[in-house]
Amino acid sequence: MPIRINRVYTRGGDKGETSLASGQRVPKDSLRIESYGTVDELNAALGLVRVANRDTPGPEEAGARLDAILERLQNELFNLGSDLSTLPSHRHPRQPVIEPRHVQALEALIDELNADLPELTSFVLPGGGPVGASLHLARTICRRAERVVTALAREEEVGAECLPYLNRLSDLLFVLGRWAAKERGEAEPLWRPEGPGP
Repeated sequence: MPIRINRVYTRGGDKGETSLASGQRVPKDSLRIESYGTVDELNAALGLVRVANRDTPGPEEAGARLDAILERLQNELFNLGSDLSTLPSHRHPRQPVIEPRHVQALEALIDELNADLPELTSFVLPGGGPVGASLHLARTICRRAERVVTALAREEEVGAECLPYLNRLSDLLFVLGRWAAKERGEAEPLWRPEGPGP
């Protein structure tokens, strides 16, 4: 599928509608647009994590590994956006979409990284340095994307792997936040519940 972007503006959306990848016109506030728009927001958040990872001192090998993981995830999120921006019945045979192998790769990475992390005795507060905190923020955006796609799936057909991918990705971002803090020697803040007030 060749991709050509010749113009930035088309004026086609000036009345609050836009086109899906397969050509159908829909309102810009439809759940389908909200779904892949939130996935786009998540992708931008991962871009900020990559910048923080590059600009924050830390072990070179761990930084390079995290950047490679995030680059792969950003590309996969474009696959997910492609998946969500097209009705399944209108997909091109070679259109990039999320496949079972993408979900399986996330699971394998979660298991690998989590094996070296200390056992949790409480909930983790978002933090753990600039990189860890940025990953936790990305995780919350991922959970929001999952909620929007869940709402969409109640009304319209979505790709079979879209929701499993987002569910697993938010788990990976949680683990990556902890892993990044550990690799950089950053303290991992934990929730300390207070007792009842006076």
